[in-house]
Amino acid sequence: MVDKNHGLPEELLNLPDSDFEMVQAGEIKDEKFKTKPVGFFKDALFRLRKSKISVVSFWIIMAIVILSLLVPSITGYTYTEQSVRQKNLPPKIPFLEDLGIADGTRVLTNRKKSSLEDTNRFPEGCVLEIIREYEANGVPVVDVKIDAYLYAGVPEGEYHWFGTDYLGRDLMTRLFQGARISLLIALLSVVTNVIIGVIYGSVAGYYGGKVDLVMDRIADILYDIPFIVAVTLFQLHLAQKVGVVPSFLFAYVLTGWIGMAALTRKQFYRFKGQEFVLAARTLGASDWRLMFKHIFPNALGTIITSCALVIPNVISSETQLTYLGIINLQEFAGTSIGTLMSQGQVSMTSSPHAMFWPALFVSLLLISFNLFGNGLRDAFNPTLRGGED
Repeated sequence: MVDKNHGLPEELLNLPDSDFEMVQAGEIKDEKFKTKPVGFFKDALFRLRKSKISVVSFWIIMAIVILSLLVPSITGYTYTEQSVRQKNLPPKIPFLEDLGIADGTRVLTNRKKSSLEDTNRFPEGCVLEIIREYEANGVPVVDVKIDAYLYAGVPEGEYHWFGTDYLGRDLMTRLFQGARISLLIALLSVVTNVIIGVIYGSVAGYYGGKVDLVMDRIADILYDIPFIVAVTLFQLHLAQKVGVVPSFLFAYVLTGWIGMAALTRKQFYRFKGQEFVLAARTLGASDWRLMFKHIFPNALGTIITSCALVIPNVISSETQLTYLGIINLQEFAGTSIGTLMSQGQVSMTSSPHAMFWPALFVSLLLISFNLFGNGLRDAFNPTLRGGED
């Protein structure tokens, strides 16, 4: 029979105590964790390592930085050393020349066939192959493949891995010398903009209200100043007094911090009403302690990601401005990436390597920074935590 009130048979309702047994005797405790706790930044680093593209991009950036520091000192040339006779030499790399790649050869067209016998113009052994023979106005002419280094009188065993420019300067030395300046300007710009932007955005986001309204309007006014106009004016009126690089930094800092300030402001609005901030305020924490001890660390991941994405923007701006001639860094650093591209454009048809290497360098650097920045953004995004598992 089933009891209608409980829905159970009578034999189950009157079970004796002897039929029951304790599953676990003694005090019940939670099992201790056998693994170490994973913090936010450690978890972000773990997720960043899972992104192969970001890891490869990081090592490319590190390689470029290391090469920029070392190469100008180990090539055996200075970035100002000239040899007009060795101008526009093609690349020649020791371990690739035997494969017919970067072997220092060049094709000369429309040369009198009789001139090949002149050892003053064509040293012995420099003519490697006659590609084509024809006549022009009844005169026998040829297109010949030559050893450009032997033709220019370069000593045996001397190499220019990236070739030379229109003044015979080693392009590899000048490229990485210019990279030093680009990376230095980018680093100084980002550090300055982060300091100003974080402080400005923290105050606006934390206090809000009228303070935020006034500070936001000031930022809007500065944001509307065209960057190219600011750079040009600073170069015209300030560069002669403080220098080219400081004037460029002043122009970039004038508006460059606004994006960082807006990002920091947004993060402070997000976190300032959280329970841990209210608890710290209740315990008597000051405003500055709340801002930079409790709220700022939670926004640090987003700020770091933003920095990684701002660096390529600074490098791109500097390259464009030097390429256009608005900024002249030759007096300060001897060269820059944009200057090399501008100079290489003049001889691009006859010596494409002078344009190819700077363009490849800038493209590789910007792509690597952007891919690494995207990886940081995903790694620090808490909403994606566990999504890749």
